[in-house]
Amino acid sequence: MLRTVSWLMRAGAYAFIGLHTFTGPPAGPGAVTLAVVAFALGGLALLLWELTHALGDEAARRAPRMRVLLGAAAALSGYASAFPHAGALIGLSLMAVMHLGTELSLPVGWAVAGCTVVALETGVLVAGASRGFALGYPMLVALVLVASHNRRAYRIRAEQSAAMLAQSELLRAEQRRVAVLDERTRIAREIHDVLAHSLGALSIQIQAASALLTDHRDIDRAVTVLDGARRLTADGLAETRRAVHALRSDLAPLDQELTTMADTHRQRHGVPVRLRVEGEPSPLPADQALPLFRTAQEALTNAAKHAPAQPVEVTLSYEDEHMTLTVDNPLGAPPSPRRAPAFATVDGGYGLTGMRERLLLLGGTLDAGVRDGQWRVRAEVPR
Repeated sequence: MLRTVSWLMRAGAYAFIGLHTFTGPPAGPGAVTLAVVAFALGGLALLLWELTHALGDEAARRAPRMRVLLGAAAALSGYASAFPHAGALIGLSLMAVMHLGTELSLPVGWAVAGCTVVALETGVLVAGASRGFALGYPMLVALVLVASHNRRAYRIRAEQSAAMLAQSELLRAEQRRVAVLDERTRIAREIHDVLAHSLGALSIQIQAASALLTDHRDIDRAVTVLDGARRLTADGLAETRRAVHALRSDLAPLDQELTTMADTHRQRHGVPVRLRVEGEPSPLPADQALPLFRTAQEALTNAAKHAPAQPVEVTLSYEDEHMTLTVDNPLGAPPSPRRAPAFATVDGGYGLTGMRERLLLLGGTLDAGVRDGQWRVRAEVPR
């Protein structure tokens, strides 16, 4: 729209220059012919320049013949404007200088302006124009050149601002995409951890009930175990719903969550679970507390799976620079015909690997192995 208005203004200025030049008193056959040629050449140059711009600004900048044509039109119009009744032709020179000074580099604009001034002064000498004309018109060309360079600088800044705005929009879109992917990854990780824990514990309960029914014919205890499995299923569904809103609803303080977990494990598996809290408890961000909570869940599930009926000790240490969670349990004895079988779960043994990867994202560590005759899982996160 702005370009159309600018083109209409230039067309109007060109028509005004023609009317002013060719409706005045005649200035001699030679002067009239010169004015007609200058007017026609200037109009052709401006028209072709506009048509070239219609193909794009970059195409206009790469059209060397158009620069020569505009420069020739500016010089010829400047020369012809020194003759009587043809002073309005200087407007064509000014429009050409404005075009070249705005669209092209500084040297091109100054070169065309210099050629125009030289041609104008030559016309002054040939036509015998006044001193005021000889001084005023070159100053006018210089002012237009400076204005065109200012316009060019403004246009460049506008283009750079538009490019920066576009880059900012792309960056914001990329940040939104990364945030969405990160949120999806968190939710997927939470659901995986919940299902691995819940299904692993549920598998233990079901296998225990199967052993009680087939090996011991103890229907009452099997019903009790199955009732625990039902509660475990309900708890797993509740935790899955909470995982869908991962990290949007904070956990309770970690020591309280571990206390609840220890009580649940004690009731579910009938083994002693001791929880120790060392140091001064302090709140943790959800992204730090949740991996420790999941690590404790995984360690307790593994203890029930690989060392059934063995006591478990959970230690949570609040230190100045980091927090440490340790889960210890005696190594399970090899199964014998008189003992309940060691149960297998569906998690495939990859739970601690997933916990380690989550802690690494926070700059933490996770170690698991035999220490002093016990199986120890130790997780640490920075504070």
